Amino acid sequence: MKSDHYSKKKSWIWAFILILLSTKTRSAQEIIPLQRALDIALKNNLQIKRAQLNEALADETLKQSKWALYPTLNGSSGLNFNHGRSINPTSNGFIDSEITSSSFGLTAKTPLFMGFQRINQIAANKYSLEANKSGTQKAKNDLILNVLTTYLQVLTSQDLLLAAKQQLDYSHQQLDREQKFFDVGNKTVADLSQAKAQVATAELKVTKTQNDLDVSLLTLAQFMERDPTLPFGVEKPVVEAEKAAHIAYSATDIYRTALSNFPEIKQAESNSMARYKEISLAKGGLYPQISLQGGLNTGYSNAGNQIGSLADGSPLYANAAPFRSQLNTNFSQTIGASVSVPIFNGLSARSSIRTAKVKYEDAKVSEQLAKNNLNKIINQAVLDVRAAEKKYASTQAAYAASKDAFDATEKRHAVGLVNTLDYNKAQTDLNNAQFETIKAEYDLMLCRQTIDFYLGKCLVSDGCK
Repeated sequence: MKSDHYSKKKSWIWAFILILLSTKTRSAQEIIPLQRALDIALKNNLQIKRAQLNEALADETLKQSKWALYPTLNGSSGLNFNHGRSINPTSNGFIDSEITSSSFGLTAKTPLFMGFQRINQIAANKYSLEANKSGTQKAKNDLILNVLTTYLQVLTSQDLLLAAKQQLDYSHQQLDREQKFFDVGNKTVADLSQAKAQVATAELKVTKTQNDLDVSLLTLAQFMERDPTLPFGVEKPVVEAEKAAHIAYSATDIYRTALSNFPEIKQAESNSMARYKEISLAKGGLYPQISLQGGLNTGYSNAGNQIGSLADGSPLYANAAPFRSQLNTNFSQTIGASVSVPIFNGLSARSSIRTAKVKYEDAKVSEQLAKNNLNKIINQAVLDVRAAEKKYASTQAAYAASKDAFDATEKRHAVGLVNTLDYNKAQTDLNNAQFETIKAEYDLMLCRQTIDFYLGKCLVSDGCK
């Protein structure tokens, strides 16, 4: 008996410790507000980093095109070993001997006129850089909207899960009551089966809502590049304005505002300007190209000059001059200009011009498509927010009516004036009305946040940069 009592006592102690540990784990779970979730995502998201790398590459390309305006300067040197008959680098005469020679040179070249190609290349690269900057901001905007939508999905699923669990608890209570009535003969098997079915339906609702919540949390963690195995919670944002109050949004005004600052439009405009400059760049291929070049050269050879002949007729050479002396003696300077006039190159220049014009027209079409798409999205967003306002007001009214109907049905059911089937139907109607109200509340919140986003209002703590 003592052993059993000790085992039970030990089991209770372990259970108490596990409860404390689980409570501590839940209390230590990190809560991430919406503002911080946006900041974390913008800081860690890999798509943003890729966009920033593309921007850095475009910036480097622009710098390189600017440096191309400067003259080029290159040094050269060489070391040669000749065996047998060869030319004496000192006297330029033929010699039949082993020669070791070296040369040193410095060459400079600068373009004087290139058909304005380099200037136009710089201009095109500037617009390409602006397009990449806008592309980075577009990636940030897409991420912000995804995080905002997913965050509100998490909040919606949390509230729906809480409502579903409350409904499950209530269904269990109803089943216990029906079971007691059935045990004393006041309820039929059909009534008891209806109560059991209501519990099963409530359990299924809890399971589905829990799965929706887990998926939303996983998606949110992925947007933040966060380890999905680390649990975290979210915080419901404070909405100061009355949710049901109507806000008069003008799609035309919103479109005008977005047109001047939205990154998709800026990106499309910059791409159009870059393609336009590439037309002038291609036209530069029709003009002559003028360059100026100059160089400094010297050399050394161990071969001496021929000063006579030996008795057998072979040449007699003097010792080679010293290294420094030869560098001074062999020192030369060159300067010159070159002109390249395109006459016929397979019509490549004119083909390049036509290709550039087609690309420019395509960029203009893409720009107009971006503007049309933005206009469509904004008009759709305004319609969505108006519908969300009406839906939220309607679901509130429907929930209040369902609550009154359920309260009345519950009182009548308690005195036996309403059967279990009608009572369960009233309870289901109330639950559905509650779920619809929760979803309508967050739909309205998302629609208004989306409108604010298109109006250029910042949703991140470090500003819309």
